[in-house]
Amino acid sequence: MTRAASCRSLAGSKHGTFGGNDRSCHGGFVSRPLPFRTVELSDPALELDGLRQVTVHSAALQRRADVTVYAPSASGRMPLVVLLHGVYGSHWAWTLRGGAHRVLEGLVAAGRVRPMVLVMPADGLWGSGSGYLPRAGENAEQWIVDEVPLVAGIALPQVEISQVCIAGLSMGGFGALRLAGKYPHRYAAAAGMSSITHRDDMSLFVPESIDHYAVAPGEAGVADVLRAAEELPRIRFDCGRDDALIDANRRLHGELVAAGIGTSTTSSTAGTTGRTGHSTWRTRCNSSITVPEAPRFARTFQWRRAPG
Repeated sequence: MTRAASCRSLAGSKHGTFGGNDRSCHGGFVSRPLPFRTVELSDPALELDGLRQVTVHSAALQRRADVTVYAPSASGRMPLVVLLHGVYGSHWAWTLRGGAHRVLEGLVAAGRVRPMVLVMPADGLWGSGSGYLPRAGENAEQWIVDEVPLVAGIALPQVEISQVCIAGLSMGGFGALRLAGKYPHRYAAAAGMSSITHRDDMSLFVPESIDHYAVAPGEAGVADVLRAAEELPRIRFDCGRDDALIDANRRLHGELVAAGIGTSTTSSTAGTTGRTGHSTWRTRCNSSITVPEAPRFARTFQWRRAPG
């Protein structure tokens, strides 16, 4: 593999593989050292529905990790939306349970959103769910924040890594909201659907001890992280009225209001955490994908710290 090799040749090479001494894709060409020891890309001739599958050796996780990437049929640079799955699931959940890629195509065709790249990573596959948190020997937080956008850029060179939004369902909502508050400069917008709002609530869904979900002081709750941020990206969250997490989401809303962060929220009659049926996933996909279109949602779903 030469330094001038095109991204297309990387994706369509005999084995769809290249290693950490090769160069990553930028503007259609290999331009800088890859952060991954190995990268496996699916063969474009065999991909279904335009879904590209990528496996990289993650330095943050210290093992292989899987990602699904999708871009609609469009040309030019596109913003990136990171979709985080919930407990028990993996990278395929947003597409093969929620049809996220088909939802995006419909929204683009209707003129409701601009074309964008969807990147859907596995959470690190620790236990029943990593919580997108760091732990001894692996760092799912760093995987999502630092490495996943680079995976998207390797798989689809048209992605605009400087324009990143993040959204998630249940455990993924916890990850998306927490990371947006902790790294506000990395994200233009964030959304949580039926989100776990505090680390301790992982115990409602996983058999692993909560001791395995250690966090730094002040980082266990979404409200704590958002309150500590000097600036926030555009943030929205919602929750089904019959969801087991509805009370926690209402408390989160109240805590943000009390902290002087101007908020508006909504509750939906749709499903609970994505485990109740495919229709719930598709509804949540619609909400997630429209997050980058800020003017359309600013009045209803935008959070900003009040002046002073």
